[in-house]
Amino acid sequence: MTLSLEWNDEQDALEIGEPLIAMLDTLLKLAAEAEGIESGDVVISFVGDEAIRVLNRDYRNIDKATDVLSFSMLESVEGEPEILYEDDEELDEDLDDDGQDAGDTDEEYGEEYPEPLGDIVISVERAIEQAQEYGHSVEREIGFLFVHGFLHLIGYDHGDEESERIMFEKQEAVLQKAGLRR
Repeated sequence: MTLSLEWNDEQDALEIGEPLIAMLDTLLKLAAEAEGIESGDVVISFVGDEAIRVLNRDYRNIDKATDVLSFSMLESVEGEPEILYEDDEELDEDLDDDGQDAGDTDEEYGEEYPEPLGDIVISVERAIEQAQEYGHSVEREIGFLFVHGFLHLIGYDHGDEESERIMFEKQEAVLQKAGLRR
């Protein structure tokens, strides 16, 4: 299994350290295992309310801060530009003998790079507020938002009662398995 978690810290409300990143890495592995995902790369960015408000406005046309946003690399959007290659030879280099995508490899080590699953953006300010409101730790709230964002990356949504129930049950199962109880 090759799962990787990369992170960026663009906020000042909370010190993001190795214990939190290790917890999120554990949550990534548990959630991926529960969904049968064996490899992938997830990038998480910690931002403030203003930065997530701008992203929410620009990408969802909702001009207000939110707690978490997910940008999946597994979905395509109508009107999304197609990847164009400079020439057909470059395209052919990326295909195996059967004409299938050969995937990126590290020639020195012969390892395949994990497919990017997408980006998760969490407002730490909002996570702190919600942790206080719900009476649990900031770590648990960030863990909840991370798993929520991950499930969005792989295609889950909560647009109706049934899909919301399914998604929230999956989130809670992962958090419980990791020992992050309310």
